[in-house]
Formats: sequence, C-alpha cells, structure tokens
Amino acid sequence: MAEPQTASLVGVDRPTTRPRPGLLRVIYPRDLRWEHRFSAEPVTLGRQPDDGSPPLHHATVSRQHAQVWWDVHGHHAVRDAGSRHGTLIDGALLGGPSAILRDGSVLRLGDVFVVYEQPADEDGDGVDRDNLPGRAPAMARLRAKVARAAPDPSPALIVGDTGTGKEWVATELHRLSRRAGPLVAVNCATLTRELVESQLFGHVKGAFTGAAADAEGLFRQADGGTLFLDEIGELPLALQPKLLRVVQDGVVQPVGSSRSVGVDVRLVAATNRELGAAVDVGGFRRDLLARLSKWELTLPPLAARRGDLLDWFERLWQAWHRQRGAATPAPALLPGAVAAILGAPWRDNLRGLDRLVHELAGAGIRTVDSIELPPWLGSAAGPAATASAQAGAAAEARAGATAASARAGAAATARPPVPTREEFVAAWQAHGGSVRAVARHFGRDRRQIYRWLAVHGLRAPDGDGDGDAGSDGDGDRGDDA
Repeated sequence: MAEPQTASLVGVDRPTTRPRPGLLRVIYPRDLRWEHRFSAEPVTLGRQPDDGSPPLHHATVSRQHAQVWWDVHGHHAVRDAGSRHGTLIDGALLGGPSAILRDGSVLRLGDVFVVYEQPADEDGDGVDRDNLPGRAPAMARLRAKVARAAPDPSPALIVGDTGTGKEWVATELHRLSRRAGPLVAVNCATLTRELVESQLFGHVKGAFTGAAADAEGLFRQADGGTLFLDEIGELPLALQPKLLRVVQDGVVQPVGSSRSVGVDVRLVAATNRELGAAVDVGGFRRDLLARLSKWELTLPPLAARRGDLLDWFERLWQAWHRQRGAATPAPALLPGAVAAILGAPWRDNLRGLDRLVHELAGAGIRTVDSIELPPWLGSAAGPAATASAQAGAAAEARAGATAASARAGAAATARPPVPTREEFVAAWQAHGGSVRAVARHFGRDRRQIYRWLAVHGLRAPDGDGDGDAGSDGDGDRGDDA
C-alpha cells in the first residue's frame, strides 16, 4: 500500500469541489459491523461522537477518536482527534495532521478496523450473490455490468488477475442470458497446439492421422449456449483469424471439410494478460480484440476489496470444512492477525487466501494471532502492512532468537535498539496490547516493556500484562498506546 498523503486542514468549511459520497464500513470486530454513507458533512468516529455519527461501542476506541471530512482539495481526509490509542491508515501510524483517504483505505482505531470506500450507485438485480459475493462497491459495480451484459448476445471479455474468479462471471453471464444450450468452458492454455483447430471447430473422419471418426468440436458442443474461452491470450496467433470468422459470421469449418456449419454460440473470453500490449507487439490481433470486448468486465483484485477480506476468509473456511464433512465455525481472529490479513498484497488473490485457510484449518488452530500466521504471508506484506502487523512469523522467530540471546547474557550493545514512540505504538497495536507478545517481538523481558510504556508516557495495563486491561474513568482501555 502507498504511504498516506497529507491533506490540508485549511479551508475545510469551504471546499472548492463538489463533495462525492463516501462509505465507512466497520469490518472488525465482527459483532460491531455497521455502514455509514456520508458526503460533505464531517464524520466523527468514536464511542460518543458529538455530530450525530453512529457510535463505535468498543473499549479501545476513544470517545472522539478520529474525524473524516471533505478536504478543500477534493478528497475525503482523516485526522486523529486526540485519541489515546492513535489512528492508523493502511497500516501506518497517522503521524501528520491528516491524510487523504483512497478507495479501500483501512483505518485502525484501537482494535476496530474501518474501511473507507466510494459507494456504488447500482447493483446487479438478479445476479447470484453466491457466485459473485461481496459488499465492496467494486463488486456491486461489476454485478450491475454483468446484469446488463448477460442478455446481449455480443461477445464479452472478462479481465482479471489470476485467482479472482473469472469463471464465476462467465457462469453468471450464461445463467442470466437464458440461453437454452449448455455452458462449455475450456482453458486455451490446455489446448493441444497441434490439434487446437480440431478441438475448437471439429474435424471429419480421416482429416489427419488418428481422426478415426467425425468430431463436432467445442463450438458445436456449445450450440445454443455459451462457449467460455479462458486465457484467450494463449490462443495461437495463426488460429485467431478463424476464431474471428466464427465471431463475425457464426459459422465453423471442421478440419478436413469444405463445408461450413452454422452455430449459435455466445462467446465469452477471459484473460489475465494485457491484450492491448500483446496487440502492440504483434501477439494478438487487434480486430479480434475489438470483437471480443464488446462487453469488457473487469474483476477487481482481492487487494481492491479489503472490506470483503474477512467475509471471504469465513466463506473459504466453511468451504474447507464442508469438503471434509464437518461444519466448523471460523476461528477467532485477534487484531494482530486481522491487521496482517488486511495489509497483505494478496498477489494470488483468492488462491492465496484459500492457501492461508488451508494451513490454519489443517493445523486445527482455533484462535489466530499474528504469531500463528505462516511466514509467507508476513514476507508478502508490504511496508505499510509491516508497520501495522509487525508480528509475522519471521519477525517472531527473529525476536525469539534475540530474546534467547539476551537471556544468555548477551551484551547490551547486541540488543535491538530502543524503539521510537511510533515503532512502539505500532507494535503495541499489532499485538493487541499484550505485554508478553510485545516483549517477545522486541526480544526484551516484560519489565522492559513496562519501562518503555512509562518512557513514552503511556499507561501500563491494569491486568496481568497480557491485554486484559481494565478501564479508566473515560471508559477507554487502561493499556493506552
């Protein structure tokens, strides 16, 4: 994630551009979830906001924790309102007076996570939410376009990174098209280069060695329905003119035959490649791309749907157990784990999240803190996520080694440097106010953590030092950071 940009506080009451709507969604803790749509009016986030905003009833949130407003330069922006625990944006502690909010920015207020989004104006009526789930506005916009494109017989091109679920878009396009024929799907990367023409268009007996009988091919199998060509960018260049003819004229010519056969097929293609760039270097035909993309539907990557990440985690967790004949509730995610999951780049999209679910479920883990997360997730997280979730398994291993060295009587100069206040607050937030976990993170004993709490002007927990702090007179947790 990009570092937060500073927003101006000057002229907050006199914006020079028309405010656009904004949407704030609380996604964690799960029992605190709410949505609030707003525009120009400032929104106070806290337990007791003074402007009529929905309250956030959570012990780690201050009475008035942060404020969001429409900045004079044409952005929604956020500033900390003097909270006890500080405000993080996309994993970085809000150190300046304010920061610009981007679509999908994640705010952390104590142990509460809020996503800022730019809301969609429409959604897709009739689109199956099991096939295309998600409350993220990007998914609502996609569903709306699917609903418009489905009844049209024109070709459609689905664009999206690997693992985003392009096949489910094709499924909905076919289902909503009401076409009587079948949905036939094939991955172009799996077609045999020597036989791809026969596999698509069919052949007649004796057309080539091994052609012992007529074969109708994929287009005729999909007659009256939809043919889904996944990874269309892998289709050999020499075959693309023949595919273009089918799209234009609705006829196929089987290999070895002199006769053309009419077909009624709605063609849906998908790719994770930039086909425009392939056209520029001669790897894909421009006229074919123009025909295929009469409707172009872009699937947002998982990192652009951070507000849906925890829902997807639960969905994949339940699917994992159903496949094994068991119904098990999703594990409890602690704040450190939530920060790491929300901050990871998820380059493999749903496949990466499914991998995480498999590792946690296979290990029988029922409560997930940052220390339980696999090293590959921590190493994949960007610098902003690292600031928010510094307790990845690799970092924990290094901290454990340092602590062992310290216990063995290593020289003080070999110890990790004393953290700055920002570093200490970030670690304190990432570990949910657990003195034991923070001590392990920095490779120091718990007495040193209490000293640093005092050095940085923070209040030590009233409980046993493991995050079970009491409340002070303001109702905030005693382990203020």
